[in-house]
Amino acid sequence: MTIEEVKAYFLSKRGAIEDYPFGPETPVFKVGSKMFALITDHFDEPAINLKYNKDGIEMVRAGSEWIIPGYHMSKSHWNTLFIEKLEDGLIKELIDVSYNLVYSSLTKAVRKQIEEA
Repeated sequence: MTIEEVKAYFLSKRGAIEDYPFGPETPVFKVGSKMFALITDHFDEPAINLKYNKDGIEMVRAGSEWIIPGYHMSKSHWNTLFIEKLEDGLIKELIDVSYNLVYSSLTKAVRKQIEEA
């Protein structure tokens, strides 16, 4: 997937928005004001940071050398993925996991607002 395809997939999620709290070079993607993804420009190739379940995060990293502990993030909750090296299906699956983890952590009231929008 390209960065543009990844961005489009992020924004296809219900209630997802693009924000720039860290400056214009770091797009952050949120749902209900909580971050579920960001694009990092700290590498020589396109990379994204995604949240993952703490219990399974080491297993996901062990499955590919192109998934590493989250750059500038909590290493126990975030991964960095080098998207040009990974299969599109895996990238989408991990985006879904990240989004769903964050979405499910929102209050019922916030989820209702998103669903009704």
